Amino acid sequence: MSRICELTGKTVMSGHKVSHSERKTNRKFLPNLHVVTLVSDIMNASYHFRICTRALKTIEIKGGFDGFILGAKKSLLSKKAQLLQKQIVERMQMIEKTVGAA
Repeated sequence: MSRICELTGKTVMSGHKVSHSERKTNRKFLPNLHVVTLVSDIMNASYHFRICTRALKTIEIKGGFDGFILGAKKSLLSKKAQLLQKQIVERMQMIEKTVGAA
């Protein structure tokens, strides 16, 4: 498994560990990834994603998984999330047509 957030694209960063004597040695900064189950209200289903804690906080701010995925950039999402984003948009358009016709 690669260390990449499936929703934000956050990945491993590199930098220096700096000692008291200012000696610099290379190190990695790993994203804080967790496997979570997110529920889509529009699709009436739950999905498993490996996301960072920052993405989880952003999902709460955006008002849920559907609000986050609709506003997310396609280039940052994983293939699984891109497919889900497309399905949610199609489902929303279908719902708008049925509500508009009634």
